[in-house]
Amino acid sequence: MTMARTPGVRLLPNAITILALCAGLSAVMFALRGQPTGAVAATAVAALLDGLDGRLARLLDATSKIGAELDSLSDNVAFGVAPALTLYVWGLHGTKYGWAVALIYAVCMTLRLARFNTLLDDPDQPPFTKEFFVGVPAPAGALLVLLPVVLTLEIRDGWWSSEPAVMVWMLVCAGLLISRVPTLSLKTIKVAPRAMAPLLVGVGVLAAAVILYPVVALIAAMVLYLLHIPYAAYRYRWLARHPEAWDVPPKERRAIRRAHSRRRLGLRPPLRRAAGTPRTVRLARLSRRNGRPGRQRRPEDLVD
Repeated sequence: MTMARTPGVRLLPNAITILALCAGLSAVMFALRGQPTGAVAATAVAALLDGLDGRLARLLDATSKIGAELDSLSDNVAFGVAPALTLYVWGLHGTKYGWAVALIYAVCMTLRLARFNTLLDDPDQPPFTKEFFVGVPAPAGALLVLLPVVLTLEIRDGWWSSEPAVMVWMLVCAGLLISRVPTLSLKTIKVAPRAMAPLLVGVGVLAAAVILYPVVALIAAMVLYLLHIPYAAYRYRWLARHPEAWDVPPKERRAIRRAHSRRRLGLRPPLRRAAGTPRTVRLARLSRRNGRPGRQRRPEDLVD
């Protein structure tokens, strides 16, 4: 009997999904008690668990239809209902349109999850699209929409905690959820062997930052995520125009990009000096490339 067919192994990804659901419901509980710090922490835990269950299911070959449906339902509670209630109780309960904005965000999260499920089985998508999400994914959207709360916890009140700013930010995040803006998927990022050691050191530094300054680390992560969206859109458009780069390693893809950049700028490839080439021959080649006839060299010109 293989490990993937062991009942306990098949149960593990679904158990992690249930834990993510419990974290989302706990965020609702903290929000209703007026404890935004606990609500943000529970949502972050749900996002971490959501990133583990799918990868673990694929690693153990324990994917199933019930697991996919359970994951969507859990995400809707943890990343749709919980952040909407958190923001409403924290800063929008006294406004006229606060509940309407919270409903819009929750509905957009539901639509985003439904679209994600339909795109999983779309055979007409080009191969390079697996490197991207369509719109902002649910965990990232939930953490982004909580940015005003996180900023207030770290810096105290400001313009970001005002009711109009919070409502506008919720609508912006709702629009990113259902938009067609491409964002990078960490599932397909490959790391070169020589970069493994620096990456592990970076993971250690990140862990230390999360332990010592959790709120600051969360703010920095959300800001970096927002800044990566223009790059992801540029990369998506470039790959759509260059099918020859779809199925090649990252090193060859960079070479293709450099070649296209030189061609667009009208630059010539760098001259390569062959070992043992006489100087007169090199000078003649250079003259022909520049469109000028090479002059006859005298014997004394051959002395270096």
